[in-house]
Amino acid sequence: MYFGEFGGRYVPETLIAPLNELEEAYNSLKDEPDFKKELNEVLQNYVGRPTALYYAKRFSEALTKDIKEMDNNIDSDFDINPKVYLKREDLSHTGAHKINNTVGQGILAKKMGKKKIVAETGAGQHGVATATVAARLGLECTVFMGEEDISRQGLNVFRMKLLGANVEPVKTGSKTLKDATNEAIRYWVSNVSDTYYLLGSAVGPHPYPTIVRDFQKVIGHETKTQINDVEGRNPDYIVACVGGGSNAIGIMHPFIDDDEVELIGVEAGGEKIERGCHAAVLNYGTAGVLHGSKSYLLQDREGQIEPVHSISAGLDYPGVGPEHSYLKDINRAKYGVVDDKEALDAFKLLSSTEGIIPALESAHAIAYTKKMVQSKEFLDENLYNKKNKEPLIVINLSGRGDKDVEQVSDMGVLLDG
Repeated sequence: MYFGEFGGRYVPETLIAPLNELEEAYNSLKDEPDFKKELNEVLQNYVGRPTALYYAKRFSEALTKDIKEMDNNIDSDFDINPKVYLKREDLSHTGAHKINNTVGQGILAKKMGKKKIVAETGAGQHGVATATVAARLGLECTVFMGEEDISRQGLNVFRMKLLGANVEPVKTGSKTLKDATNEAIRYWVSNVSDTYYLLGSAVGPHPYPTIVRDFQKVIGHETKTQINDVEGRNPDYIVACVGGGSNAIGIMHPFIDDDEVELIGVEAGGEKIERGCHAAVLNYGTAGVLHGSKSYLLQDREGQIEPVHSISAGLDYPGVGPEHSYLKDINRAKYGVVDDKEALDAFKLLSSTEGIIPALESAHAIAYTKKMVQSKEFLDENLYNKKNKEPLIVINLSGRGDKDVEQVSDMGVLLDG
C-alpha cells in the first residue's frame, strides 16, 4: 500500500469497500492468462504497440552544435555527441500514452461487471482515451473537466463528445484538474454500485498508483528491448515530464534496478517560481494528503492546497504520484524544472528539426534535455570523466501536440522566435 512513507488510502469509509473490491479483482486477474491475452491483443491491434523508438538525428545535431558553441575548450579529437531517442507514445491510438492505462482498466471494469465509467481529465488526453475505451466496450462514460481546461482544450472536448461521453464542466476552485478530480471522486462515492472510477494517473488511494503504473510499464519494457537492439546497451538518461507522473513512472520503472541509468522527471515551472505561478511539486512541495494518498504537494502552512499554473493543462496539478515522491527521497530519480517559455521554445525546436509536434507536456522533457546537455555537470560527467562520446538519452514523447496547436497559435508567441 505504501512506497516508503508515501501512498496509502486516506478516503471516506464509503470508499473502503469499493477499493477493496478493486484490489481483489485486480490481484486475481492481472496474471490470469485470459486477461493478459486479451490485454496484449488490444494493445497490439487497437492501441498500436509496440510504439517506435526513434533516433532524433537532427534534434541531436542541434544540441551538439549548441554545445560546441558554448564550450570552446572541447578537444576537437574528442567531441561529444549525445544521441537522443524519442519513445513515440504520441503514435498510440488517441495520441498519447493514456490509452495504455484506460485499455487495461476498461477491461478490468468490464470483468468486474461495471456498467458505467467515470473519469477526470486535465489536458483531455485521458478523457479522450477513457471515452474511446468506453465506446469500444459499450460502457456509459462521464468525464469531469475543469472549465479552464475546457477553454484550453476544445478539440479534445469535441472528441470526447463525439465518442459518446458526457463531459461535465467543473466550475469550482481553479477549474482545472484538481477540481475535476474532486468532482469525479464525489460522483463515484454516490454511484459505486455500478460505476468504475477510471483514474488517469499514478495518483490516488491504493491500489490506483500500482494499477496505473503496471499498465504503463509497457513503455519502459519496450524501450529497454528497443534501445538494446539498436545500441547494445541501456540508455544513460531517461527523461519524462511529470504532472501526476504516469508516463514517467511507466518508462522509469523497468529501469529502477539498472543503476547506470539516470532517471529524470521534469516538472512545470510555469511563469515563475512563486505561489500560484508554477506546478513544481517535487521541487518545492511538502508531504501531505491529496485525493486519497500521501505524497508531495503544493500546500500552505495550514495544509490548504495552493493554486498552481502551467501552460500545459496536463501538468497543472498540485500533487504527484506517491512512487515519484519515494524515488525522489531515496535519490533514485531526480526532478528538474522547465518554465512555460522554455517549453514553448522546445515545442518549436522539435517541430522544426524533426517534423514532430510534441504535446506541451512532452515539450517540458524536450526543453530539459536541451538544458541538461548544455550544463557543466553533463559535460563534466560525460566528456571529462566517463569519456563517453555518445551518451544515450531517451525522452518519453508522451503525447502529440495537435491538441495544443490552437492554444499556442492563439498566444501569438511562437513563430516570431
